[in-house]
Amino acid sequence: MRLTESPRRETGRRDTEGMAVASFVLGLVGLLVLNFVLGPIAIVLATMALRRNTPRRFRALLGLWLGVTDIVLLAALMAVNGTTSWSSVLG
Repeated sequence: MRLTESPRRETGRRDTEGMAVASFVLGLVGLLVLNFVLGPIAIVLATMALRRNTPRRFRALLGLWLGVTDIVLLAALMAVNGTTSWSSVLG
């Protein structure tokens, strides 16, 4: 029984590292496209990684910050132009 417990702990730790990295990447991409989808996903992944004590805490915090920034950007775009797209702001 003890032999099967060890890989689970390692896998769990790698999962939290993956969540932290994914939240950062999704939050960063969300600044450019699909911020109304990627922002909330980045927030959820970062929160889950932080709750599970990820060793990549700073990256999870960046993902959380970027996810919140995505939501704020969405609100600003909707307030200014009534759109969720950069193309109408730039063009």
